[in-house]
Amino acid sequence: MKLYEYIQQGGLIMYILVLLNIIGFAVMITKFWLFNKEKKNTGNVADEIKGRIHGSNEKDMTALIEISKQEVASYITHVEKGLNTVKIIASISPLLGLLGTVIGVLVAFQIMSKQGLSDPTYFAQGISMALITTVGGMTVAIPHFVGHSYLLGMLDALESKLEKEVLTRVI
Repeated sequence: MKLYEYIQQGGLIMYILVLLNIIGFAVMITKFWLFNKEKKNTGNVADEIKGRIHGSNEKDMTALIEISKQEVASYITHVEKGLNTVKIIASISPLLGLLGTVIGVLVAFQIMSKQGLSDPTYFAQGISMALITTVGGMTVAIPHFVGHSYLLGMLDALESKLEKEVLTRVI
């Protein structure tokens, strides 16, 4: 059976899962690229932050360090935008798969109540839909959980590197 036929058998839930998968991978690929680019650009960003901090006329070292950390946190918040989308997709995909499972079993029982078990192929279609959407939900969720975790690690490394560079320039 071809992939498209599986998607068709899964019905609307599978089309939603495919759409979420495309969106999630687009976000993850973009974030991988952006984080790598930002990691190479930390020196320039640190200089920009240093310029903003020294423009504040603050002389107390503790205050300078605190302002530096706040500036880095603000910058990282800006860079991480969209990352939550991957987490949401990873979280709701199994639930959508489960919804498809429930719908498939419901359809199977409705067919069974109307036609009995004289022809099991009708009953099997509902069960098939249930299993396909379960697999679809897991297939979407697993790489998104892994990707989200990896991206968080990249983001933490970027933040640590940037903070170190900013503090080196400020102090």
